Amino acid sequence: MSSLHPETRVVHLPRPTPEGSRPIAMPIYQTSGFVFDDPAVFADGMGRPDGAYVYGRLSNPTVRAMEEAVAGLEGGVAAVATGSGMGAINAVLLGLLRSGDHVIAQSALYGATAQALNGLAERFGVEVTHVPQDDPAAVRGAVRPTTKLLYLETIANPMTQVADLPGMCAAAREAGILTVVDNTFASPILCRPIEHGADIVVHSVTKYLSGHTDVVGGIAVFASEDLHRRVWSYAVELGATADPFAAWLTLRGMQTLPLRMERHCANARVLATRLAGHPAVAAVHWPGLPSHPSHELAAKLLPDFGGVFSFDLAGGRQAGEAFMRNVRLALLAPSLGGVETLILHPATTSHRTVSAAGLAAAGIGEGTVRVAVGIEHAEDLWADFAQALDAI
Repeated sequence: MSSLHPETRVVHLPRPTPEGSRPIAMPIYQTSGFVFDDPAVFADGMGRPDGAYVYGRLSNPTVRAMEEAVAGLEGGVAAVATGSGMGAINAVLLGLLRSGDHVIAQSALYGATAQALNGLAERFGVEVTHVPQDDPAAVRGAVRPTTKLLYLETIANPMTQVADLPGMCAAAREAGILTVVDNTFASPILCRPIEHGADIVVHSVTKYLSGHTDVVGGIAVFASEDLHRRVWSYAVELGATADPFAAWLTLRGMQTLPLRMERHCANARVLATRLAGHPAVAAVHWPGLPSHPSHELAAKLLPDFGGVFSFDLAGGRQAGEAFMRNVRLALLAPSLGGVETLILHPATTSHRTVSAAGLAAAGIGEGTVRVAVGIEHAEDLWADFAQALDAI
């Protein structure tokens, strides 16, 4: 290099590789591509997800480390990381479905997922039938020759209905159709749907997996190599694959996931229990409460009941808006799964695109407030909620 001109030397900078040691933390491979000595290895890496690293849209060491970490937690064989949770969901749906196919989906769905399914119906003629999340007989009754997959959420957003994963997955398998489960609200710490028969598990990495409100990302985990390759090929074409810095932040956040989930769940128990006894509150929707319709199922399926719940204020939408204006510690903001406690009004935010009939079917009312509980001290959170309720 010493014989080259400065203009060339600044382009071809040294790239030392550690010898005799290795980094403690996973490095960020912030590069768009990789250099090869062998053309055959280069060509091979272009065509498969587990080949040599070639180009950032196809694969990256930091991204693959995250994929392997989440796949390992979920009990899957491989994963595809994406730029958002909806990137993962749409990569799966668009990668596996064709015009004229039929999908069975649970009635209570995240608003953007419901919108994605409606879009498939309107643009591509993919038919969708909605069933209760805990009724395997309804799945059997809805199956058609064109049915390709069943779509579920372990814990539904925002009313926290819990899916009967063993029963629903078994019904899908009997019919020869795939089961896709959104496990975002539970995380792999509370539930691993593949163990109950799911074929694909999706997450919004933005939430509990990264855990610090500084990442937008998604991931799909697969129980079989064939499904992984099919969706990986489509995700690469779609351009939905993840960024290495987001993957690195997610890996960093995942190391405290069990500790955070324990606190999220404990805080949710305190708030949900006390809200259930408050005169301004008409109902609390958290599966840890015996009054919740999914409580018995959740107690069998989950070791704890999650850090998100919703509650209905007796005064309806006006009371809900007043509560959200009155809180001082909880933050009025989208998303969930970070260390901060966040609240929102589902009917006008996360589920704003859902029809009135769809909102009613999901149990979302005008006075419904969703709480994504953080890891603050529970007594500080309750003091904030109590003063906000008293001020309505």
